[in-house]
Amino acid sequence: MVVFAGQGDARRSMSLLWRPDRPEQQDRRPGPGPRPGLSVDAIVTAAVAVADEDGMAALSMRAVGERLGRTAMALYTYVPSKSELLDLMYDAVHAELPMEYDDTGDWRAGLTDWARDTLEFQLRHPWVLQVSQARPVLGPHEYAGLDTLVRLLRTTGLEAHLLRRLVGTLSHFVRGCAGTVAEARQAAAATGESDEEWWFARSALLGEVAPDFAERYPDLMAMETGSAPQPPAPAPAPGEEAVPYPEREARETFDVGLGVLLDGIEAAIGRTATP
Repeated sequence: MVVFAGQGDARRSMSLLWRPDRPEQQDRRPGPGPRPGLSVDAIVTAAVAVADEDGMAALSMRAVGERLGRTAMALYTYVPSKSELLDLMYDAVHAELPMEYDDTGDWRAGLTDWARDTLEFQLRHPWVLQVSQARPVLGPHEYAGLDTLVRLLRTTGLEAHLLRRLVGTLSHFVRGCAGTVAEARQAAAATGESDEEWWFARSALLGEVAPDFAERYPDLMAMETGSAPQPPAPAPAPGEEAVPYPEREARETFDVGLGVLLDGIEAAIGRTATP
């Protein structure tokens, strides 16, 4: 499920995103109208809770209103539609991203911390991964996060045109890994079949339907047989769930891939420094 931001009224959306009195916009008008206590931020907070708990598909003005003990119609006084609400939600959660990193020392350590923080943020709010990057929200918190990454990259001394592409490379890499982890966590509940059941059924059949698998895909087999065996996952503590195999693989890919990307940045720095 992919959703596109910026589908509401442009002027109203941008005004709500950049309103000078955020995060407090309480309605205290006497007489008829919405009851005191409802606000744009209360609505956004409730909407984020709905999406975090039940997914993007469950998000509606009615569901948000029910969480607040109000009707959907009461929300429209503050937020014109679900389209504007999505923009506000997306930008609001980005306020959780850390802004302060050590940008005076080891650039590699700073970018590693940024990548790990961003991965965990996206896993706390997996619905943000469904918001298309083709049309950004253009909100203040989204820009603040982008500015943080650019600040860390500028410490490498690389030229601006290269930094621009590195912003995209690192962002897409982290987002891709986060998406795989999020989907791994959702797969069993969505399909009614555990990872173990799914892999056991299909791996057994693969040998039956493709007995010449190794001959057909020799390079893939060479990679698999040449890889170090993966240690078994530790037994979960009481009350904890086992980490799904695809999530463990995605996190390993994240660690190794991030290291390779940073090696590439280091090599680019070296080429720039060479007379």
